[in-house]
Amino acid sequence: MISDYSSNNPEIRDILQFEGIEYLKLKFIGKELKNKSYHLTVKEIWNGKIVRDTTVFNSKTIGIKQFEKVNDTMLTLKVISKLTHKNKLKMTFRFPRFGITKEYDAIDTNDYSLRNIAEESKMEISYDKKFYLLAYILPYEKKDGSKSWCDVGTSGKDIENWGKKFGIKHYLLFEMKFE
Repeated sequence: MISDYSSNNPEIRDILQFEGIEYLKLKFIGKELKNKSYHLTVKEIWNGKIVRDTTVFNSKTIGIKQFEKVNDTMLTLKVISKLTHKNKLKMTFRFPRFGITKEYDAIDTNDYSLRNIAEESKMEISYDKKFYLLAYILPYEKKDGSKSWCDVGTSGKDIENWGKKFGIKHYLLFEMKFE
């Protein structure tokens, strides 16, 4: 997997940052991808508890035969997200030739950060097995009042317990599976 945050264009990068828009480009590469379907789910975690575990997208159920499986040895995915004025995390997942937009409840703060957790936590991506891909997190607030997102993202593989470990009120945890 190769990931790239934001845009290569500095003016576009400035506008994205000004508007509070996160933009992440992911590219999965491997001969094992060919003819695999892909499934993306999200766990909504509030106060250390998983309150929902839902499907964001499942290529098997899209109803368009040509999108059900990866036709090549590469799959690209762009994630565009932001906190709305209605305290919703609005996210668009752009796959080749189609996309899906979802909204999730959030708290009233501009501190959310979209993280490539597979990369930060150095997780192994394997086929036919779920893996953590992304996390939309709030920071860990230290005793001195400073905030850290990196301390959370690099803290290891016990991701579902970050809320308890770091006192994080809310975060989204995305898992993916190729099958």
